Amino acid sequence: MSKPIKRVLLTNDDGWREPGLKVLEDIAHEIAEEVWIVSPDLDQSGVSMSISLHQPLRVHHFGERRFSVSGTPSDCVMLGVSELMPEPPDLVLSGVNNGANISDSVAYSGTIGGALTATLLNIPAIALSQAYHKGSDTHWETARQYGPGVVRQLLESGWPTDCAMNINFPARAPAEVTGVAICRARAGSIGGINIESRRDTRDVPYFWLGFQRQTERIIGLDTDVGALRAGRISISPLRFERDIASWQIDSDALARRLGIEPRDDDTAAVPADDPSIDH
Repeated sequence: MSKPIKRVLLTNDDGWREPGLKVLEDIAHEIAEEVWIVSPDLDQSGVSMSISLHQPLRVHHFGERRFSVSGTPSDCVMLGVSELMPEPPDLVLSGVNNGANISDSVAYSGTIGGALTATLLNIPAIALSQAYHKGSDTHWETARQYGPGVVRQLLESGWPTDCAMNINFPARAPAEVTGVAICRARAGSIGGINIESRRDTRDVPYFWLGFQRQTERIIGLDTDVGALRAGRISISPLRFERDIASWQIDSDALARRLGIEPRDDDTAAVPADDPSIDH
């Protein structure tokens, strides 16, 4: 068994009271000497990497090294790393989410958002999710049994510093898991948008948003959906940068069409006293 890491920070997007966070804590205690929890007060599913800019964040200290925050998973990671912990963690674990984070949905996931926020702070991060079938119980024991070993192996192998690792456990009991697949998230599982219109007691309209799912269209063990369908634990790297390396355009020609004369020396176009770009 490899030597435990010193310090790990846990967060999630389901909220600090949910069972997946307890599973993650069990996993963390097997790989780390010191476990910290900074988790949202309430369900933050679907918030991706959003941070709270228009309201203050309230922090509740509910136990030793345990905090809840009135914000998003990204808020939790930023507060934990920069304010609540005496030293930055060696690793951030986000989850264990109640439901798979696969295919297109990774772009919206708060679980993934918490992990990717850690990578922007130069901290290795892993997101963990437990798939389930609608109408059936969640097999938390699968994530609990295999989580420590998978995380430990990833730490020993290493991965690119600009990536967060995304682990999904199949919707099966531990004895029915068939293996591990290194795969990729692929678009195609979202078939459309559901919008349900309602009216409140004052006859003011409001709306519920949701997705139409079509995961049956994604096949192959090299995809996270296909791997889970085959009973395998899926592991895929996710980057904050969403650029497409294969797409090219002649930027000088585009500049000329816009009436801009391209400059060979980029630094010459920026005065030395030019203020930082605000955003």
